[in-house]
Amino acid sequence: MSRNSTLIPESKQAMESFKTEVASSLGVNLKPGDNGDLTSRQAGSIGGEMVKRMIAFAESNMNK
Repeated sequence: MSRNSTLIPESKQAMESFKTEVASSLGVNLKPGDNGDLTSRQAGSIGGEMVKRMIAFAESNMNK
């Protein structure tokens, strides 16, 4: 299995929406398709914020 494969295919669209939402909140303009013009800092900030929010969501649901 490829390292970059989607384990749950149904989640792909949700993750794309989430990425777009995070990028928008950070002021980074994503366009459909290739975003190779993003700096490493911009791309990293999107991924880092996504992970931060997913961890916060998981932690809040563990207490329930």
